[in-house]
Amino acid sequence: MVEKSADGSGHRMGKWLRKTVIILFWLLVWQAAAVWIHNPILLAGPGQVLQAFGQNLLREDFLKIIFCSFSRIGLGFFLALFAGAAFGAASYRIPLAEEIAAPLMSVLKSVPVASFVVILLIWFGSGRLSFFICFLIVFPNVYVSTLSGLKSADEKLLEMARVFDMGRMNRFFYIYKPAVMPYLNSCLRVSLGMSWKSGVAAEVIGLPAYSLGERLYMSKIYLDTAGVLAWTLTVILISFLFEKAVLWLTEIVDKWKPYPITGGMGGFHLPQSAGNQQKRHGRNKLQSGKQADCSEEKDVRDNRHVRVSHVSKSYGGMQVLQDYSLTLRRGDRYLLTAPSGAGKTTLLRLLTGLESADQGTVEGVPLQVGMVFQEDRLCEEYDAVCNIMLGMGKLMKGKRCAGKQVVEHVCAEAAKILPSDCLNRPVRELSGGMRRRVALLRAVLSGADLLVLDEPFTGLDEENRIRCGEYLLEHLAGKTLLATSHRMEDVELLRGIRVSLVFPGSLCRQE
Repeated sequence: MVEKSADGSGHRMGKWLRKTVIILFWLLVWQAAAVWIHNPILLAGPGQVLQAFGQNLLREDFLKIIFCSFSRIGLGFFLALFAGAAFGAASYRIPLAEEIAAPLMSVLKSVPVASFVVILLIWFGSGRLSFFICFLIVFPNVYVSTLSGLKSADEKLLEMARVFDMGRMNRFFYIYKPAVMPYLNSCLRVSLGMSWKSGVAAEVIGLPAYSLGERLYMSKIYLDTAGVLAWTLTVILISFLFEKAVLWLTEIVDKWKPYPITGGMGGFHLPQSAGNQQKRHGRNKLQSGKQADCSEEKDVRDNRHVRVSHVSKSYGGMQVLQDYSLTLRRGDRYLLTAPSGAGKTTLLRLLTGLESADQGTVEGVPLQVGMVFQEDRLCEEYDAVCNIMLGMGKLMKGKRCAGKQVVEHVCAEAAKILPSDCLNRPVRELSGGMRRRVALLRAVLSGADLLVLDEPFTGLDEENRIRCGEYLLEHLAGKTLLATSHRMEDVELLRGIRVSLVFPGSLCRQE
């Protein structure tokens, strides 16, 4: 009995030993059947097949045969892989493209391979038949898997990406890639075997020169069963190695977790965000039914104030906000307190552009907004430093920075409210309080001019709540803060102005 060692080597040895015994068992069954039939044309034994395989290896044209078949089938597979992924991404971005492609995908998946073989022989001849057959088998599988994976991407993470204005490459690596890879891995495991089966079958029909299919057919013509099985063994070995290589590369891509792209090479400079006030595109042109006085209009244009004017919002016929107005003066701190369901989160979503008001206007929202959502909305597979850096894309856009310096800066800041030993662990392994602090750091270090925090201290004990509050105050110079809370103590902690939703438009400073 194999004992299980601490590193699991004993378990692996037992697994390989069990597989070896199973393989030997079936080889013995094969040999017994060959001896019983006693006819090498009907069934050649393992020894005869191995001898034929050795003779094939000694052929002068063996490597050429392998290369020619591999180039056709491999090229068809990889072209189908990239084309399927590209067309799947295009259909995700353009719904009309998905509708147009739907009938084609149905045809490709339902038409028998034999029909494709006949048509392609007429169109292109036998030389490229295996290439096209492999492509037609793999392409729809990759297309459907890519499209399904993209559609499964977490909508909450995509909203987070919109608020922090994450670049396309960061969205791809940290949101879309983790969603697509499980679908693509399952697809590849099926498609890799199918590509070689269909490709070699096409070669048997088309008989292109120097191909595995041609060798199989010629062995069949001469009733060389051992040769047929030897070339079949060659196909199995090549298919196995090809599958392992592709899945190994896929695993590398899946496990690759680079830090987010934050800019080019050069020196890193801490941002001066207070003087970088601009209007946030697409968030400031809601229909207004009221007019403001000239001084307030000038304040909005200069981005000294953020103004919510006579805003109403309803969901499914239920009124959440009605004729609500609020002015946030630049550099002030506001605490929004109201019962659950009163519309606090809705107001924050209006300010960040995640929702549009039914009536009224939201004006003066800066270009850079940092947000802590009700949920943490973190990329689970990536570490705390990576998640924090995801909010810095807009901050570092156009700046020259060295990635190492950015990482060092983020680590130094994060260590002020997080244990240093948790910074490089995937956030899925962190406690709820740690995850909340990562979300807070992401918003604060984004360089945003307006911080919108939805119950930022949820899940924190009293010590960490005070610690995070003090950290937040240290980084609020020149920034506007609007936070929601159920606790009146948070108003005092952040030394802010209490805002009520109960009486629309009212402001009362917490004494």
